[in-house]
Amino acid sequence: MLLASRSSPARLRSAPHWSLASRPGMMKMPIQMSGHASVSTETFALQRIGHVESELQTLADAPRQGDEGAPDAWLHIEAPFAAALRGIRSGDDLIIITWLHAANRTVLETHPRNDPANPLTGVFATRSPDRPNPLGLHRVGVRQVEGTRLRIGPLEAINGTPVVDIKAALNPEDR
Repeated sequence: MLLASRSSPARLRSAPHWSLASRPGMMKMPIQMSGHASVSTETFALQRIGHVESELQTLADAPRQGDEGAPDAWLHIEAPFAAALRGIRSGDDLIIITWLHAANRTVLETHPRNDPANPLTGVFATRSPDRPNPLGLHRVGVRQVEGTRLRIGPLEAINGTPVVDIKAALNPEDR
């Protein structure tokens, strides 16, 4: 289970980006929503359903978007979620939702594509991985299904990235 709580900025700086909890597949993740006292301190839980196995080992290795040269990768889904894969076939398009565990959650503004020539922009108007809740959205094609492993691509997520959900990708004619 990923635990996301709204923390003070000072506490967030000393908190780990993520840590393994007592059960396999469970993680605790502090998330800073705001430093304002008027913001609720409720906690949200996400459960890790699997992880990415990729040749991309560091952020420097990863392209900014999947269609910019990202390789195929394997998604390893935890055994308790095997039934949730029923119906996924080679050739399907999926949206993979990841927890970008290497992201900086204190960033609120950025120069898009890390180009200082681009104007400073709020992260909610960008696809920057650095943001208060670093969820990654990746549209991928399914290349192969082997039990609880999916070969998908292209995927720009680095090796070890936690997967928190998978959704069928709909085209306008599918609605």
